[in-house]
Amino acid sequence: MARAQGARAQLALAFESIYGTPPAANSYRRMPFASSSLGSERPLLASELLGYGRDPLPPVPDVENADGDIVVPIDVRAWGVWLKAAFGGPDTSENLGVFTHVFESGAWALPSLSIEVGMPEVPHFAMISGAVANTLSWTMQRSGLLTATVGLFAQGESVNGASAAGTLAEFDVLRFGQFNGEVKRNGTPLGNVVSAQITYSNNLDRIETIRNDGRIEGADPSIAALTGTIEVRFADQTLLTQAVDGDPAELKFRFVRSASESFELVAHAVYLPKPRLPIQGPQGVQATFEWQAARDSVLGRMCTATLVNDVADYDNPS
Repeated sequence: MARAQGARAQLALAFESIYGTPPAANSYRRMPFASSSLGSERPLLASELLGYGRDPLPPVPDVENADGDIVVPIDVRAWGVWLKAAFGGPDTSENLGVFTHVFESGAWALPSLSIEVGMPEVPHFAMISGAVANTLSWTMQRSGLLTATVGLFAQGESVNGASAAGTLAEFDVLRFGQFNGEVKRNGTPLGNVVSAQITYSNNLDRIETIRNDGRIEGADPSIAALTGTIEVRFADQTLLTQAVDGDPAELKFRFVRSASESFELVAHAVYLPKPRLPIQGPQGVQATFEWQAARDSVLGRMCTATLVNDVADYDNPS
């Protein structure tokens, strides 16, 4: 009897044209991932009825909740799918076979996804439909694998004994490394950065209406948020002065493999709190700034993500 193993698991994804309705077979892509907790659960409500002795009556099923996280690589090609899920469709331009995809914050409508998580040895193929990206988060540091966590809210799940995704298209995986990263402040490299953490959130609002299937009606984006932390060796007053003065600055988080392979997220107006400067021994002093981004009054948006690669578009493969 076969046992499910993560090494054989696969994740297929397609954008929906109708919320909660999985697209037809052969319009899905195989997506690289490191782990997934995406799925649905239906808890049981314990009986509160009295008069039948000490042993309880049978429990009652509650509503279905579908959500979870997927850990994915930040790479040159497939990363654009998750950016589209979080920000909406990009503005794409081409120059001699090199495509620049520009994603902007503030979209009122976000695309929904159908995601099939398959374990073929059982076989068990769970199609999660109506999935909307709630959060994207990742950490920059000196070394290690570069991954991001995608948080999703979904409408529901259906389980099949065979894949409904059909023949899968796929991207050749070409990953960015931590050593490809840099952080800039107002266009100038920011020195002495030990680590940086970035979280973009759509703050989705689940629409919990009365339905006969126990599922949500949808998930609507609310006020977005872009927050994070920057940990630096305390070597100058640049960030501390900004925090004390209360003025915003632009922060750019960037990964570059070549002129035709790059990703950057620009937070146009970042505000810093004044941190403590703890001295914890003879080693160097480090300061941690828990920053928040806001809408830039000139550009009219909070952030811009730009992915440069050889992918023409991020529509479903045909």
